[in-house]
Amino acid sequence: MSSELTRRNFLGTAGTVAAAGAAASAAVAAGAAEQSKGKKIRILGICGSPRKGKTTATSLEVCLKAAQEVSDRIEVELVELAGMKINGSLAAGIEPEPGEVDDFPGLLPKLSDPQVGGIIIGTPVYFGDMTSLCKAFLERCIVLRKADTWTNKAAGVLAVGGARNGGQELTIQSVQAVLFCHQMLLVGDGKPSGHRGATLWSGCPGGIENDEFGMSTAQNLGRRVAEVALLAAG
Repeated sequence: MSSELTRRNFLGTAGTVAAAGAAASAAVAAGAAEQSKGKKIRILGICGSPRKGKTTATSLEVCLKAAQEVSDRIEVELVELAGMKINGSLAAGIEPEPGEVDDFPGLLPKLSDPQVGGIIIGTPVYFGDMTSLCKAFLERCIVLRKADTWTNKAAGVLAVGGARNGGQELTIQSVQAVLFCHQMLLVGDGKPSGHRGATLWSGCPGGIENDEFGMSTAQNLGRRVAEVALLAAG
């Protein structure tokens, strides 16, 4: 009887301790959620097209607009790499040539801002893959990977091809492979289309704005990235 009582007392004490621990964890989580509640979350759209203001930028603007409409906490910004000098080789530790222009360091404050909760990479399709400018940019982002800057940030990919089935999904997968290395929370374009990402057709008669299916995937992707960014932020 004595040993049984002792055992019951022990189990009761253990249960009390476990309950107290669970309550404390819940309180900490609730406090963190309350602290983050209402804070702005920025989603960056990175346009890897060498042509400024063209179809990829237009598609990203539609994507970002849809993201912004999800919540008044969401802020968006389009960053176009067109015209920038970004040498991917410098990611390997190679010293730049004397006088070589390097625009990537100027992007780092924006890319590493703690307020950024989501990244959407947009690129045209060149021979079934991303542009060399987009690839160079992603290679230079190795500094962010080493610092875990984008870990647990929401991420999506948008690709614009010259044909309806012009390698958009291959290109999306290629960019996603890089973002996986950053331990990002990758999402597709969400329902109702629900595929790997936004796939648009620049050769659509009347312009890319008339690509109804492609534009719907861009909107779905923007919404999905915003939703996951909000969840990740608490």
